[in-house]
Amino acid sequence: MSQTPASASPLAPVKRPLNLRETVLEQLRTAIVTGELAEGELVSAPTLGQALGVSATPVREAMMDLVREGLVETVKNKGFRITAMSDKDLDDLAQIRMLLEPPAIRMVAQNIPDEAFTELTKLADACLRAAEREDLGEYLRDDREFHALLLAYTGNPQLVDLATSLRRRTRLYGIAALARDGRLAASAHEHHELLRLLREGEGEAAESLMCTHIGHARTLWATGADEAGSDNAAANGNTAHTTPEEGAPGGA
Repeated sequence: MSQTPASASPLAPVKRPLNLRETVLEQLRTAIVTGELAEGELVSAPTLGQALGVSATPVREAMMDLVREGLVETVKNKGFRITAMSDKDLDDLAQIRMLLEPPAIRMVAQNIPDEAFTELTKLADACLRAAEREDLGEYLRDDREFHALLLAYTGNPQLVDLATSLRRRTRLYGIAALARDGRLAASAHEHHELLRLLREGEGEAAESLMCTHIGHARTLWATGADEAGSDNAAANGNTAHTTPEEGAPGGA
C-alpha cells in the first residue's frame, strides 16, 4: 500500500506548544480514532512530520506510543500501518466498557465529595465547548479526562487505566459529521446530566445513562446515524463497522 503524500494528508500543522510530543501524539491519535488516517494506511514519520509542520523525531516517538496502545503497528523499513479493527474487535471493546464503567458509576455516586463537582463541571463544560467548536481532539481529550476523574472515585487506579485504554482504542468514524451538524454538542450535554444524577445520589439512573453514553461509541458516534436502543447495541454486539465514507453523513 502506498504512503500518503503530505499534500494529501488530512492533518494540519500543529501550533508549537510547551509539550510538542504530547500534542503530536494527541493529534495523531484523534486522526486514527476519527478515521482521518484510515485503517491499513501506511505512513512514515517524515511524511507525517511534514504534514504537521514538525520534525520526524516527535512523530516517531508518538507513533511508538500508539504502537503500545494498539492503534498502529510497525512495518520494517517502511514506517507504520494503522491497525484495522473488525466489528468483533470494536463490539468486544464496547462490551468490556459496559461491564466495567456503568457499575463503577453507580458505585461512585456515594463517593464523590461536593467540592469535586467543580472540577468535573469544568471538564463537562470544556467537552461542550470543544464539541461546539468542532475541535475533535480537544473533545476526545476532555472526555477521557472527565471519565477518568469520575472513575478515580472508585479508588481503583487499575480500573481507571483499563477504561482509559479502552477509550483510546475505539474508533468513532461518525463523530466529525456529528460535530458539523451540532449533534455532538447535544450528546456532550449528557456529561452535565450525569453529574446532576451523581450529585443527587441517583446511582441507578447514573448507571443507566452511562450505558447509553457508552452505546454511542458503537452507534451514534461510530456511524453518525442516530439509532434507538444504543445503550443495548454495544452489549449485544449487533452494530456495523463502517468506514468514514460509508457511515457518517457527508463523510468524517
